[in-house]
Amino acid sequence: MCAKINNRRDFLKQMAVAGASALVVPSVLGGCAGAVAKSKETESALLASGDLIVPKNNGLQITGTFLDEISHDIPHQNWGAKEWDADFGYMKAIGIDTVIMIRSGYRKFITYPSKYLLKKGCYMPSMDLLDLFLRLADKHGMKFYFGLYDSGKYWDTGDLSWEVEDNKYVIDEVWEDYGSKHKSFGGWYISGEISRKTKGAIGAFHAMGKQCKEVSGGLPTFISPWIDGKKAVMASGSTLTKADAVSVQEHEREWGEIFSGIHDVVDACAFQDGHIDYDELDAFFEVNKKLADKYGMQCWTNAESFDRDMPIRFLPIKFDKLRLKLEAAKRAGYDKAITFEFSHFMSPQSAYLQAGHLYDRYREYFEI
Repeated sequence: MCAKINNRRDFLKQMAVAGASALVVPSVLGGCAGAVAKSKETESALLASGDLIVPKNNGLQITGTFLDEISHDIPHQNWGAKEWDADFGYMKAIGIDTVIMIRSGYRKFITYPSKYLLKKGCYMPSMDLLDLFLRLADKHGMKFYFGLYDSGKYWDTGDLSWEVEDNKYVIDEVWEDYGSKHKSFGGWYISGEISRKTKGAIGAFHAMGKQCKEVSGGLPTFISPWIDGKKAVMASGSTLTKADAVSVQEHEREWGEIFSGIHDVVDACAFQDGHIDYDELDAFFEVNKKLADKYGMQCWTNAESFDRDMPIRFLPIKFDKLRLKLEAAKRAGYDKAITFEFSHFMSPQSAYLQAGHLYDRYREYFEI
């Protein structure tokens, strides 16, 4: 009952009035119902006030993601076929049509039972993730890119040419055992992550890209290097920035040289976007698109969905940071946006609670 009762006498008076007229009861209840309705209106207004205040759908939508199950700086989620199937469904729901195995092996851990790599001392995997990813890509109508093997020697020596020898066998083996049998096998990712002045980069990229295209009848290849910007610091270090960052002019000159040596066997370049500051995006993105157009390559962006600005390595990125990067990519006229990577940093079933919230904000922004 909503009316205020001050004492016993008031209570008896109200009971007497109620007994004399049943019309009083509906009026009292009506007052309570009105209060509840007003409360719900207030709640709805509060939720509406939380809507985005920036223009929606104003960035380049993410249509590809890396699949990272062979990593050294983010945790494994220990998913099986059921979890991976669900994740492909979440990807497809926001428009992702391309999945890229970031690497088929790293040092002694591998994603599939490679006859060649097992003989080299690699560990037998408990699941054939390559087969699983290809079957899921087939099922969900996605294109799959195979990431080459990373022996780790490049990270130890700074010389990318080490990777050519092992991948001579991996490329042939994978195409024969997997690629030729799956409609989703759509291309190759040359997985060496390089930046400026990497020893052996042009020769290694050209050799591996050439073999990938020849064995598969010309399927596309791409690379995803990093810009040597102020945030290009070692993940294992304690600092977030450095002083000796590359200038836009140096970046254009050095990558012009690299593109000139690989453009006949590398079809696209997806620069990682997290190593430069947000107010530098337009300048570097304009140069990247200019270079790609000059050498007849597609210009993609690797829109990192993890945060490089925090001392904790690595957590899902703040939505506004991802939005700024995707909007810059759209302004520059980029051809495609991929991300590193959906399953850890954007998926509703990620081990990180924040990832599901990023998924929700992304869907709101792109009105999906």
